[in-house]
Amino acid sequence: MRKSREEKATILQQKIDEAQLGGGADRIASQHKKGKLTARERVQLLLDEGSFQELGMLVTHRSTQFGLDKQRFLGDGVITGYGTIEGRLVYVFSQDFTVFGGSLAEAHAQKIVKIMDLAMKNGAPVIGLNDSGGARIQEGVVSLGGYADIFYRNTLASGVIPQISAIMGPCAGGAVYSPAITDFNIMVEHSSYMFVTGPNVVKTVTHEEVSSEELGGASTHSSKSGVAHFSTANELEAIQYIKKLMSYVPQNCEEWPAHLPYEAKNEIVPALNEIVPDNANQPYDIKEVIENTIDTGSFFEVHKNFAENIVVGFARLAGRSIGIIANQPAFLAGVLDIHSSVKAARFVRFCDAFNIPLLVFEDVPGFLPGTDQEWNAIITNGAKLLYAFSEATVPRITVITRKAYGGAYDVMNSKHIGADLNFAWPSAEIAVMGAKGAAEIIFRKEITEAKDPAQKWLEKEEEYNDLFANPYNAAGRGYIDEVILPEQTRERLIRGFKMLENKADKLPKKKHGNIPL
Repeated sequence: MRKSREEKATILQQKIDEAQLGGGADRIASQHKKGKLTARERVQLLLDEGSFQELGMLVTHRSTQFGLDKQRFLGDGVITGYGTIEGRLVYVFSQDFTVFGGSLAEAHAQKIVKIMDLAMKNGAPVIGLNDSGGARIQEGVVSLGGYADIFYRNTLASGVIPQISAIMGPCAGGAVYSPAITDFNIMVEHSSYMFVTGPNVVKTVTHEEVSSEELGGASTHSSKSGVAHFSTANELEAIQYIKKLMSYVPQNCEEWPAHLPYEAKNEIVPALNEIVPDNANQPYDIKEVIENTIDTGSFFEVHKNFAENIVVGFARLAGRSIGIIANQPAFLAGVLDIHSSVKAARFVRFCDAFNIPLLVFEDVPGFLPGTDQEWNAIITNGAKLLYAFSEATVPRITVITRKAYGGAYDVMNSKHIGADLNFAWPSAEIAVMGAKGAAEIIFRKEITEAKDPAQKWLEKEEEYNDLFANPYNAAGRGYIDEVILPEQTRERLIRGFKMLENKADKLPKKKHGNIPL
């Protein structure tokens, strides 16, 4: 017998209610007991109220083996759709751990692929909220195929639309490679982890005893591996980080980030004059320079706990979104090493892909020496940063605050590799190496033949300092556009980026470059 309109509406509402319940009340309670939000709660907190439009709510798997024909859940363990953050369109998927442990299979993957395709067509960011036990073993190779379909789209979307991953629970095996390709990973302390092989496999193969948290927790990946760009105390903070990150980036590679209203004022900052010590070997915190240069409170640091000898992050300057890369003299004297080079290179490439101007604060004594660095390919890894800056076509300005020695001077956005404006403070020392080492090489004969070699060495060190440990030779060659007082920095940068806002620069025609990976 044909159903009435009311009966059909009732059936539809029943299915909606069933889908919204996920794996059921008991599993939702279990999720909450672990201190975790449900997939739907996460989406509701992330998006503007009432903006979420779900797609694929009634999708189910097609599998019949291993008893799956008796276990069908509407939505198949992932919530997908679109909505807005501060009025801006975004696409989102949120894995539901209450359904098959959030495991990924054919239908689950197809839902994610659908919104990724829509995001590419419409030029809007994709945000993934990951909470999954991995591939659904019962579905076999189609689960693996589903992962590969997602990886492929992650790669095609890279540099076209921003992709953000938040790890809200387990993310293991092949599942880790989608977040690895995306632009930013956010992890939650004590409730999320990522690894290719888990603790049990590690114990079997290498005989190491290690917990999930030690192997792949938020602390591990935010400080040791650099896989996580942000480590947050809880899921709510992770969602707030996503929203803040979104405020600095554009919708896609064809757009510029939002330029907030700004009223011009006196931009001279006398506090900058007092930060760099007179003693060139004394450390200082480059974040003080950053905070006194940018719009108040606008610095959003990325990779805060990883490779702390370099600082990267987003900020605003006269309302304009910029990316900052800065050597940190307060950690390892600000040297470049493997981790700091890769960290900075990755950030430079993201900013360049999405039209975010680059500001570099330089105080670098060189590359870190040692067998560990050489044997682990500091040459190739250092070249990544060189390549990233050389390839960048966005507006690029460098400020040398103190040391700029050797090849590191070249690498840190020098005029020679395409920087648009290069400023130096009077405290800048631009040379092949420090005066002590240079004097030993250049004046070795005079020093060894002197009655008092130690005193002679000090004299020659001072002589080298007077000749080269300053910004004026470089300025004389045009490698430095202007030597400025520290207090003038903010004003010059605002003018410079304003001047460069219509910069148009193109790379030679090519399929793609071969970055030293």
